Amino acid sequence: MYQDSQKQNVDQYWFVGDLLMPGPSVQKVWNLFEKMAPQVVVRGNWDDLVVRGARGLMDTDKPSHVYFARLAQYVARHGSADLIDNLASWPLHVTKQVGPLNFGISHNLPELNMGQDLFPTKPTANFDRLFTAASDQAVDVAIYAHVHHQLLRYANDERVILNPGAVGEPFNHWSALQHDLRAHYLILEVDDQGLAETSFRHVNYDRAAESARAQSDAVPYAELYQRMMKTGLAYTHDDELLRQFNERYHYADEYRQFAATKLR
Repeated sequence: MYQDSQKQNVDQYWFVGDLLMPGPSVQKVWNLFEKMAPQVVVRGNWDDLVVRGARGLMDTDKPSHVYFARLAQYVARHGSADLIDNLASWPLHVTKQVGPLNFGISHNLPELNMGQDLFPTKPTANFDRLFTAASDQAVDVAIYAHVHHQLLRYANDERVILNPGAVGEPFNHWSALQHDLRAHYLILEVDDQGLAETSFRHVNYDRAAESARAQSDAVPYAELYQRMMKTGLAYTHDDELLRQFNERYHYADEYRQFAATKLR
């Protein structure tokens, strides 16, 4: 995605949340993030999970909680010392003016970076809430991420709503569209009249190599990550499947031991 954006002469990056987990290459991803130096950064729900898990604050009451916690433990082990504190400092919502337009940027809703209220098939009234953040200036265009679907739609008052999709895990319930597992992102061109161009990009990358890297780097739940590389489907909330992995690899015990060292 980064190489493609350079070929497209992108001169500014906005990051809309969820940087790490469930894959490998933690420090490489962070180094690239710093190289890109986004002018806008907002905090996603998985960024919150990284922070809580890496600080030893995650409970192990449910299989999915163990999943998040053990992956965050992996991030804490493989990332730099300042990475976690950086993620924790990111805001939920940013307003930025470009040309004649004010953009409101959040991972999900301006005050809530989780939940399914903004799934693409939800009522338009849900999306109107993207424009309710406290700001000195009215927002003309809202940008969010979270649901892993590229999207252009309108609020009830016809303000524009955009979603860039997901670089690592694009998703669609329709099988023919779910087959496209390229990295999805969005390029905007803004001129003195407004949105001059909106380009939804799909970029190929070596998913087989990424899958192999998860195994060689001993990422927790590597088998599930490898399945996702083939299907694009996540297993985040499949508690029965996660329970089997947690018991097989003793992930809950590993995390509790890690958390005990953090909370002393």
